[in-house]
Amino acid sequence: MLYMKNTYNNPIIYITENGVDEKNDNTLTVADACKDETRIKYHHDHLVYLKKAMDQGANVRGYFIWSMFDNFEWGAGYSVRFGIFYIDYKNGLYTRFLKNSAKWWMNFLDKKTIISLKRQARENDEGFGSVKRLKNIKG
Repeated sequence: MLYMKNTYNNPIIYITENGVDEKNDNTLTVADACKDETRIKYHHDHLVYLKKAMDQGANVRGYFIWSMFDNFEWGAGYSVRFGIFYIDYKNGLYTRFLKNSAKWWMNFLDKKTIISLKRQARENDEGFGSVKRLKNIKG
């Protein structure tokens, strides 16, 4: 960011589609697949260094993650996952579960609400999980 600032007269910068993929391991339970600490560390570390650059005057106006949901990637199909929400492709309902990174982002964006990363999908949630429970996690 500082290179961009110094070389190109401090342009307005929007960071788009920034994220990290992980192998789609079909042997994991939903509860285990939602434990994506690598993704949390990836975004945390990027934001720490981004903040340092902004403190030194880099004109960063936006940071957008990739992606909200696990999805079909043109180059890799369903073999990798990028989302902060786990999509259960196996149950035929495409049920969505919050990964730990989704909870981390909610906490990061809303410092008034503390969301425990200890709350993870339980084994018996696998057939019933949904983003509908989001309000229960916050409350």
